[in-house]
Amino acid sequence: MKIAIVGATGEVGRMMIKCLEEFELPVSSLELFASRRSVGNQLFFNDRAHTVQLLDNAAMLRHQDYVLFSAGAGVARSYAPLAAEASELVIDNSSAFRRDENIPLVVPEVNGDLLSGYSGIVANPNCSTIQIIIPLAVLDKLYGLKKVIVSTYQSVSGSGNSGIQILNMQRRGSSEKGIYPEIIDLNVIPQIGGFLDDGYSQEEDKMHQEARKILRHEEIEISCTCVRVPVIYGHSASVYAEFEREIELSDAEFALAAAESSVFYPNTYMTPLELGSSNDTHSSRLRYGVDRKSLCFWNVGHNVRIGAAANAVRILKRHASDTGRL
Repeated sequence: MKIAIVGATGEVGRMMIKCLEEFELPVSSLELFASRRSVGNQLFFNDRAHTVQLLDNAAMLRHQDYVLFSAGAGVARSYAPLAAEASELVIDNSSAFRRDENIPLVVPEVNGDLLSGYSGIVANPNCSTIQIIIPLAVLDKLYGLKKVIVSTYQSVSGSGNSGIQILNMQRRGSSEKGIYPEIIDLNVIPQIGGFLDDGYSQEEDKMHQEARKILRHEEIEISCTCVRVPVIYGHSASVYAEFEREIELSDAEFALAAAESSVFYPNTYMTPLELGSSNDTHSSRLRYGVDRKSLCFWNVGHNVRIGAAANAVRILKRHASDTGRL
């Protein structure tokens, strides 16, 4: 397969390269693109050096089987449509196309059927949405999801490498806030993105809209509070959900443990520090909420892996399998 990565030198772009290796996909050609300041840098794929090229119109009009974008919404809006003209599938990690009703927003384990017979642009969802939507989809099929209330605890790498650098600088004594509205070291910040007129932040609004679109349930009630925490990698979420039907905890536990890309812990829990290189979503502390038609659980996922790069590569893998490229 001929594959290109746009934004290859960023945090997610580098992880896309690593996931292509880990998933052992048959890549015959890999082209890496970035902005002018990164041109000429070398990145390694399967121990072979690849030189970063300049992103421009001509580059995007070269045919690829798959083009992975991780370069921000502005770049995606400018270049992804061009790439879609010349290539089979464009998978964009930014927010540029997520709300476009004509562009699928895909988590393969949940709505991968949307990729069948499809070519063009596919949107990769928000990091926190991906990790919680997999267990929620499992429970929705069993019990009929009605309402979700989520509080997230999102790591600084969700802001890209600059978030990591700011936290490290503050831990060395810097008082510069950097990209954050408050000091993040030894603190938590209940704001990710700007605030909207309804009082929710942009990150919270993303989760509201994306969860409904992925589950194909516009009537689901959902409310999120998204919080930045001084953790390097790994987003966590406390989830409360209400359902149409009564729940048997043992059945719910079995379904979460059996689901694709899902790990369930019946007697312990996962923390971000323990995630390592996992590409799965990890759920634990499953218990009844206010009655037998509601549940609470704790969820953790690696935001750069399952929350971004791994989901994008799984989209690629699912589409390649459906079209006979695998």
